[in-house]
Amino acid sequence: MSQETPYLKKHYTEVVVPELTKTRGYKNAHQTPKVTKIVINSGFNATKDKNWAAEVQKEISSIAGQHAVLTKASKSVSNFKLREGMPIGVKVTLRGARMYDFLFRLLAVALPNIRDFRGVSRKLDGQGNYTLGITDSTIFPEISADTGGRESIGMDITIVTSAESDDEGRDLLQLMGMPYRKPTNPKPAEESTTQAA
Repeated sequence: MSQETPYLKKHYTEVVVPELTKTRGYKNAHQTPKVTKIVINSGFNATKDKNWAAEVQKEISSIAGQHAVLTKASKSVSNFKLREGMPIGVKVTLRGARMYDFLFRLLAVALPNIRDFRGVSRKLDGQGNYTLGITDSTIFPEISADTGGRESIGMDITIVTSAESDDEGRDLLQLMGMPYRKPTNPKPAEESTTQAA
């Protein structure tokens, strides 16, 4: 992997930190919130054929630029024909340069690829973190739009920050390039969904 500083990390250092320090009155740059990790989760029906689990794992790994691991059922649930140890999804956690590279591709390439895209919800989780629901993986350039008729692979992308409040986290992500929807009421943080597509 290239040792060159990721564009978004450079943008954070040169633009985001000074801007947040000024607008929020931090005494030093170390108080400025930052993105600490990104977690990508994709769940699926455990009763599907084994090839589907491998397909999802391969696709999420390609999107993340890092190997995704299978998540397995911790207990059996007879109503769902679920047995302990069956694969139920895949997960990958990104930090450092890979995290910045993925976030840049998400904000600059993938989200604008959504048809009739008008921005994402401004709602965070109450602790300064942001989860985005993606319903179609083909918005990422790594995935061919020709899926051969198979169903789309969706995922939840959680951006974990060191912000101490939603307002702080929202300002951080906006300066990083998060394309929020324009608020339609005076309390945009109360929107009920984070689905992007």
